[in-house]
Amino acid sequence: MDQFIREKIKRVKKGDQSAFEDVVSFYQNKIYQHCFRMLGNAHEAEDIAQETFVRVYVNIHSYDEKRKFSTWLYRIATNLTIDRIRKRKPDYYLDAEVKGTEGLNMYSQLASDKQSPPEEVENQELQRYIHREIAELPPKYRSIIILRYLEEFSLQEISETLDIPLGTVKTRIHRGREALRKKLRHV
Repeated sequence: MDQFIREKIKRVKKGDQSAFEDVVSFYQNKIYQHCFRMLGNAHEAEDIAQETFVRVYVNIHSYDEKRKFSTWLYRIATNLTIDRIRKRKPDYYLDAEVKGTEGLNMYSQLASDKQSPPEEVENQELQRYIHREIAELPPKYRSIIILRYLEEFSLQEISETLDIPLGTVKTRIHRGREALRKKLRHV
């Protein structure tokens, strides 16, 4: 798949808009999900995902083809998402958190043959609770936790995506997990 994307990016740099449409089609759901996990709000996630692809298109000439495209793409999405979080007003953030529960219904669609309905409901509630607690972490920890445990990025990929040293990634993962563990103690 890497080769497919590399070829598309070369074509995009030459001005081929249909190649860019292919890149967007390939990544749009992944980027939207990433933004949604960080923001907890479907409308904001759509806006940021769209803005990510606009930025990619406008700045495609600055992309270094020696690096992984997805790392560059996720860095842009993560930075835009963190900027949006920082710009939120506290009241709006609290409102969005309450309203945001409608967007967390994706877990209700997970099929499981092994759980009884009450167990499934309990599991969904626990997942929603954990996601709310992750959403309340400071942005520097939230982005690391999401990239590592929900997006399943390697430590090196996180380092490249966020443009921070590997040691900082490890420290933030540790501190983020500790902060999350303290929040979840009573569960």
